[in-house]
Amino acid sequence: MKLNDAQSRAMFTRAARVLPRGVSSNFRYWGDEETLVAARAKGAYLWDLDGNRYIDYRLAFGPIILGHAHEQVDASVRLAMENGVSFAMTNPYEVQVAEKITKLCPGIEMLRFTSSGTEATMHALRTARAFTGREKVLKFEGHYHGMHDYVLWSTYVGPENLGARINPIPVAASSGIPRAIRELIIMLPFNDRDLLERTLKQTWFDVAAIIVEPIMGNTASIEPQDEFLKFIRARCDEYGIVMIMDEVKTGFRVAKGGAQELFGVTADLATYAKALGNGYPVAAFGGRREIMDVIGKGVSHAGTYSGNVVGMAAADAVLDILNKTDALQVVAARGRALQKGIGDVLEAADLPYVIAGHPSMFGIMFSGSTPREYRDWVKSDQKLYESIMTNMIRRGVMPDPDSREPWFISAAHSEADVAETLNAFEQAVKEAKQAH
Repeated sequence: MKLNDAQSRAMFTRAARVLPRGVSSNFRYWGDEETLVAARAKGAYLWDLDGNRYIDYRLAFGPIILGHAHEQVDASVRLAMENGVSFAMTNPYEVQVAEKITKLCPGIEMLRFTSSGTEATMHALRTARAFTGREKVLKFEGHYHGMHDYVLWSTYVGPENLGARINPIPVAASSGIPRAIRELIIMLPFNDRDLLERTLKQTWFDVAAIIVEPIMGNTASIEPQDEFLKFIRARCDEYGIVMIMDEVKTGFRVAKGGAQELFGVTADLATYAKALGNGYPVAAFGGRREIMDVIGKGVSHAGTYSGNVVGMAAADAVLDILNKTDALQVVAARGRALQKGIGDVLEAADLPYVIAGHPSMFGIMFSGSTPREYRDWVKSDQKLYESIMTNMIRRGVMPDPDSREPWFISAAHSEADVAETLNAFEQAVKEAKQAH
């Protein structure tokens, strides 16, 4: 079974002449013969240039919480942009959106807007360093916090490079990152309270911030265990360290107030993007007034497009919809149905598996034990996962072929979509199991 992809292939050939690897993000490249080109999307569906329709579970890597081309969000943007887009001045939409976020999200007393999640984490780290007067950052293996040099460490690396688990080696995920930055990174495995405690006792006076994904959105949605987030919160309080919760993926998705609401843990700073704009580029970082108040008082934050009308109008509409409707309940219900159905199929196929994460963004790993950290995911059968997902894409259902990426659910996914997905999944598992 092969897709008709002639037009995608032709467009990709054109793209490769002017875009490195034919894409504007490395994550969009599947191979010279496999990379598809999108034509349009609506609701839960995406069409490629050849007219092939897919039930979309990538959702632009998570932003599309309400569904593609959502009419109310798009109408809000069209109306707002009639009066201009960027002004080099504050606009009323910024104030409205900021007020809504502070009401929804625990611990957010003040915030600033940016245009991407990468910018949000970058500025949150700078703010934490300025507030504490310290320079080092503690992060966890497999946690992804954007594409800037200070956090692109130990995200996409093989286990042979990570070093001993009790003393991990920070591994740059790209050439071009200055080696000197490694001296400012403390790397640990996720979900290990004892190792975190021991490390902080030795290094706390150098640590400005602990930055954490509350759910490992870039490693199959592995969740915090043994109240690990509360443990981080307590240690940050003890040692005067800024706790940064990176909610770029979980914010306005797992709950109205994000992971801070879901897990009952309030960070000092939090970062948001993705679902905040339902596909429009908008992001934010914020937190305690005392910390945020250093910005503009010797601490730099700026951005030509920060708070632009398009992103703000989109966020304004998205927050209203999430706050006033049952959209997130629908998302979770569809996710739970998929999780159960996928589990039933894998049980019948006698395959060892784990389904991890919140129903709105869950991961599947072919493993015999519950994963706690990145090194556990590495041991899972990634080739089998890729084979099954590739078979599903050929059947018109599109999760990401990379098992690190979660299945993202939107409010536009219907019960019929779930049924079609599970049917495709069952067939894809049979085909992959035979080949595997």
